[in-house]
Amino acid sequence: QVQLVESGGGLVQAGGSLRLSCAASGSIFSINAMGWYRQAPGKQRELVASITSGGVTNCADSVKGRFTISRDNAKNTVYLQMNSLKPEDTAVYYCNADTLTPWGSEYDYWGQGTQVTVSS
Repeated sequence: QVQLVESGGGLVQAGGSLRLSCAASGSIFSINAMGWYRQAPGKQRELVASITSGGVTNCADSVKGRFTISRDNAKNTVYLQMNSLKPEDTAVYYCNADTLTPWGSEYDYWGQGTQVTVSS
């Protein structure tokens, strides 16, 4: 089992910044991609940004130029630096990890979510 613990959410004014962190622990053999998703009330969960173990990143168009994803493989931790926040960024943000076992099986894990609220 792998546990993902998120931190860094909160309330911020429009134009402000927040940094989310997500640390993975437990029975980790290898982590492939890690990412951040978000879900606003009444909407489907959507990908915000992802990063592979090799550092290749992918961001949603809505956050490009404002959000940056990074990763510390030694610490099994992924970060999301969010700048120029907008009210429409308000959502619960979830961390995701795509893990690999020694025998080649893949398992997907999710964090408990952290609330980000951007006031106008």
